[in-house]
Amino acid sequence: MTASLTANRPDAISIPGGMATWGTSRPLIRSDGEGPLRQSPIAPFSLSRGAITQAEFAAFVAETGYVTEAEHLGWSFVFFTQVPEQVESTQSVPGAPWWRRVDGSCWRHIGGPDCSQAEARADHPVVHVSWNDAHAYCTWAGGRLPTEREWEHAARGGLGDVRFPWGDTEPDDESNFPCNIWQGRFPTKNTGQDGYTTTAPTLSFRPNEYGLYNLVGNVWEWTADSFSLPARRVGTNYQPKRTTDEKLAKGGSFLCHKSYCFRYRIAARIGNAADSSTTHMGFRVAWDPASGEPRGV
Repeated sequence: MTASLTANRPDAISIPGGMATWGTSRPLIRSDGEGPLRQSPIAPFSLSRGAITQAEFAAFVAETGYVTEAEHLGWSFVFFTQVPEQVESTQSVPGAPWWRRVDGSCWRHIGGPDCSQAEARADHPVVHVSWNDAHAYCTWAGGRLPTEREWEHAARGGLGDVRFPWGDTEPDDESNFPCNIWQGRFPTKNTGQDGYTTTAPTLSFRPNEYGLYNLVGNVWEWTADSFSLPARRVGTNYQPKRTTDEKLAKGGSFLCHKSYCFRYRIAARIGNAADSSTTHMGFRVAWDPASGEPRGV
């Protein structure tokens, strides 16, 4: 099944409506609320072919003067191997020392001050963007963030209850590299066997059946939804659905590995504060059929 291109924006893919499959009957991280497998009707929509790039975000900033939350705060979280040598002092995160608070890091300066990488990485996903930043871009672009149900429906590409956008065959560290994730031993050694040790260009690797790129791996993608956990049975009773103050992200990133964070699966999910930003968080845009002509690069 192949989705069509949206005529008024060449990088937007028309996603057919119908009965959407989301969740899974084979949850691996039950505490994240990956299951159960659900089906419900969904309306047609369009989705950007890949995550929004540095160049696209730069065009938004140039036109609007937008200042990201990381820029307002004066810092963001950087994975320790991405911290340049000239950045001498950083603060680690308790329980996850590979994450460092780096003053001056933002979408323009991914590793910190004096590390302007936006032009060199123009075709890579923009990072250091919070949920609020992503929402602002989507509004400017005439769209919105996709819901979790829409994101999963698009990621499955018409294949049903599969674990990955290409099917059920797992990536590995030796020979099968369908996406940009970690190879080696996390967090100390990434062999980069898939060709990348940090982000890859947005349109890398093979697209899914709808023509969408990098739905798993590369960068986590913000969705419109709050992070919630479905109702579950405890003994003879049910605990109600729980919604948190966090926003939901999907898809995993270049830092995921089966031994530590096996979340580069369609049904996998995490929650993060709406104002948080890191070097592995990005987003893509959804448009409704009646939303007019999308904007962007």
